[in-house]
Amino acid sequence: MQKADWQTITMGKFTLCIKPYTLEMRHVFTVASFSRTTTPVILTELTYEGVTGYGEASMPPYLGESQESVISFLNKVDLSIFASPFQTEEILSYVDSIQEKNTAAKAALDIALHDLLGKLMGQPFYKIWGLNPAEIPATSFTIGIDSEEMIRKKVAEAEQFKILKVKLGLDTDKMIIDTIRSVTGVPLCADINQGWKSKEQALEMAHWLAERGVVFLEQPMPKEQIEDNAWLTERSPIPTIADEGCQRYTDVTALQGVYSGINIKLMKCTGMREAKKMAELARALKMKVMLGCMTETSCAITAAAQLAPLVDWADLDGALLIGNDIFQGMEVKHGFCYLPDRAGIGLIKETV
Repeated sequence: MQKADWQTITMGKFTLCIKPYTLEMRHVFTVASFSRTTTPVILTELTYEGVTGYGEASMPPYLGESQESVISFLNKVDLSIFASPFQTEEILSYVDSIQEKNTAAKAALDIALHDLLGKLMGQPFYKIWGLNPAEIPATSFTIGIDSEEMIRKKVAEAEQFKILKVKLGLDTDKMIIDTIRSVTGVPLCADINQGWKSKEQALEMAHWLAERGVVFLEQPMPKEQIEDNAWLTERSPIPTIADEGCQRYTDVTALQGVYSGINIKLMKCTGMREAKKMAELARALKMKVMLGCMTETSCAITAAAQLAPLVDWADLDGALLIGNDIFQGMEVKHGFCYLPDRAGIGLIKETV
């Protein structure tokens, strides 16, 4: 890929470069509602006075965004009205106001801006936020819906991880758990992706899964079934976590009592700024906090990891599921996340 593939937008003292890129999965990735082998992303570079910050928008199917929609949105942004990148709140509030939704597009700019700011200040962003990277919980590794043979293979490949995230929501749920339990006893978290349709089925499965070392349920039923999810949360032996049911900061308060906690993802909530606010609000409401990701390069993963010391559970394996990552950033060793001690979000980037 040549630099000519990048689109350059000049906005006063700011320059924004954007480029489509396709992530290639190491294995076919299957959840309750679809399968895929690739994920489209947009890479962003935001430059101010010779310093460049990196960002990324990842667009899995359910977000409703595409490379074309992200490029279209970013072309509507005009940062020339701002004198300095340190007007962070004003800049990101303006970006959010341009058009509804487009959360991944907004996250691409938010991440690049935070990376730029950290570089201008000469500090990693977790230090700017006053967070201790030693408090980041072990990250889970995702096992997608698959055959018994492939599940055993995936679990073997994930031997270093202290907790596994298991995709459920089809009639193969018990087979998948039994297969995993035949080869490992590590704790599991179950991501149903709205796959269970009745509260009775969900409660029965919650008890069955709890007996087999599952520590929480992620989005057990469709997000629209608010009363059913609240009914389950009240009775479940293990916590319930909202994923599809929790997108942005304005969703959090209404979910108290409906779920035990929330799953924050940069691509859902417009980036690092809002993600941190969501984590702090959930904590104030005595809710559990999970930090998740899409299939992403180490750019967006490392950006999310800056706030990982604030959460109960981390699910930051997105870059490990792809074969063509172009960034070096957060590293996973023996199942634990290690943040680079470099300015900004701490990335080293290959030439693309």
